Amino acid sequence: MNLFLLFILAFLVPSSLLLGIQASHSHRTRTFSQITVMGLVYCDTCSNNSFSKHSYFLSGVEVRISCKFKAETPRTAEQIAFSVNRTTNKYGVYRLEIPSVDGIRCAEDSEIASFCQASLIGSPSSSCNVPGYRTTSEEISIKSREANICIYSLNPLNYRPSARDDTLCGN
Repeated sequence: MNLFLLFILAFLVPSSLLLGIQASHSHRTRTFSQITVMGLVYCDTCSNNSFSKHSYFLSGVEVRISCKFKAETPRTAEQIAFSVNRTTNKYGVYRLEIPSVDGIRCAEDSEIASFCQASLIGSPSSSCNVPGYRTTSEEISIKSREANICIYSLNPLNYRPSARDDTLCGN
């Protein structure tokens, strides 16, 4: 799992810094949140529910992301719920940028009432298309109070080949 965290941090740091610079210059009077939900999908070649030296990231996988956020302003308390489909890029990463929502201060609040999960829809790979981890809601949260940026990195999802190759993976 450390490989995933390293990959996600390396992927996000440059874009987070850019978003932080843009947010600090364009929104001086109101506080806006920049929320990103993302995760990875890989082929678990050895069917052991872990990323091994024979595993690889899957591009073109369809993933459904469902989220609920509780927004509170001085006048209202609302719950925002939505589901969207995303496709993984060539690195196996799916990503959802959530536009600013009034009342959600993701980085300022120690705990925002939110819930996101991702579910596999389909794999374009004929050699790796049996679902392993199908749904995930466990996450690592990364927050930047300065720019009010929150990144929710969901645990990886995976597919497996229909048959395990014992010569490649051992017994």
